[in-house]
Amino acid sequence: MKSIAYCLLVLIVCCFACNYHKTKPASAEEVSVIQPDIREVDVAIVNGKIMDGTGKKAYDANVYINGDSIVYIGTLTNPDLNILKTIDAAGKYVSPGFIDLHAHGNPLEAPDFENFLAMGVTTLVLGQDGSSAQVKDLKSYIEQVNKQNLGVNIIEFVGHGTLRSLCGIGVKATISQAALDSLKKLLAAQLPYTFGMSTGLEYAPGLYAEEDELLALADVVGQHHKMIMSHMRNEDDEAVIESIKELSRQGRTARVHISHLKSVYGKGEDRARAILDTIRSIRQSGVQLTADMYPYTASYTGIAILFPDWSKTPAQFEKAKKFRRKELEAFIKRKVNLRNGPEATLLGTAPYTGKTLAEAAASKHKPFEQFLIEDVGPQGTSAAYFVMDEALQDTFLQDSTIGICSDGSQTGHHPRGHGTFAKVIETYVVQDSVLSLSAAVRKITSLAADILQLKDRGVLKTGNKADIIIFDPKKVKAPADYINPHQLATGFDIVLVNGKIARENNRLSATLSGKVIMPD
Repeated sequence: MKSIAYCLLVLIVCCFACNYHKTKPASAEEVSVIQPDIREVDVAIVNGKIMDGTGKKAYDANVYINGDSIVYIGTLTNPDLNILKTIDAAGKYVSPGFIDLHAHGNPLEAPDFENFLAMGVTTLVLGQDGSSAQVKDLKSYIEQVNKQNLGVNIIEFVGHGTLRSLCGIGVKATISQAALDSLKKLLAAQLPYTFGMSTGLEYAPGLYAEEDELLALADVVGQHHKMIMSHMRNEDDEAVIESIKELSRQGRTARVHISHLKSVYGKGEDRARAILDTIRSIRQSGVQLTADMYPYTASYTGIAILFPDWSKTPAQFEKAKKFRRKELEAFIKRKVNLRNGPEATLLGTAPYTGKTLAEAAASKHKPFEQFLIEDVGPQGTSAAYFVMDEALQDTFLQDSTIGICSDGSQTGHHPRGHGTFAKVIETYVVQDSVLSLSAAVRKITSLAADILQLKDRGVLKTGNKADIIIFDPKKVKAPADYINPHQLATGFDIVLVNGKIARENNRLSATLSGKVIMPD
């Protein structure tokens, strides 16, 4: 009887302990009680608040780094520990480096990407909008990129438009089986070096691709367990849901991703929710569909977006001017007015940089549609287009499943290339309290890593790569604006890429440690 009573007592105590631990969350210190036998570390980041990227509340701990990886998070108490470099993060947050899901740039021409480092970005996704390096031997290209003094890590996608160009298809619509086979073969050869394929279906040559072609290429992407990132067919409010559905059909065989989600001239929270409901419904059907956006109400791209499909290339444009001039003028006039008029288009290329389309046309004493045809042409400039509704876009931003991108570059005349991630912190976290800091950091770290299926970045934990930023959110500023878009963000005091300091106190390191990240 005594043994039975004893067993019952033990069982009660165990149940109590089990229930206690279920209801009481473990602290970071409790999780990290067992310390590894580490005698030396390259870098120790001490006294900071760890915002690990998962969306959890920040906690106090140190981060220890050897080589390019985190070896411990907690407090090492080994009295013989040798620390080669100590970074004091007192009063600041320590988080994973930000991951930009959609960016632009040429790593062979300008490899430091300082504008991205300045806003806390440690990894960029390039090869976007259907356009990637114009090379068939992608392995050699990547080897060349890795020899540069890279400021950030780079993830490559292969561009669908680039594949069409390399295969000699160009702007053809209906293509032969032989041409399709050549596309599929080149795509299959490049996918092992990339995270997937990008499409730019509003741009030549991608806009001419028929659905059968896109579905056939999606099959190849799916067979390689990769993703399609898409600048969709049409982002106008009247067509955006159908464009999402077109992409979702490619998602029957591959993961699919909406680049820079927006609704051009759509308005209001209700419209945003209708679009988000469409995305949720598609996900519930089994399609792996994700999306990103940037926190600005103006887009930025080539002026060709204002021209009809039959006039976008130089040859097409010459024919349109000669044989369809009145129709061309009418199309451009209607398109611009639908997009909030010529005052809402800010030109970004000399000699009209900083002028609205209305101002530039007035300087030539012409209606804006004639100015675009006679003085600019579809290849003549890029521009910012103030075509998005703040309430609609903010509703997208608050959705926990929508990631963040800049869609920016080092040279584009738009503040997103220098301000996006600083703006998220400054405006939406600190100023307007639209997002909590932990929710914002999750969007631009672990959520982005999940979308890309990156296994060792995006979260601060032992074993992950040491892409780390240190900052005080109240001091983060995004001074870049539409008049002076190339002003570097401030407030991200220290940025480490692969365990090495890339930028500290607004100064770029001489030797950088970014690399091209290869898919698993």
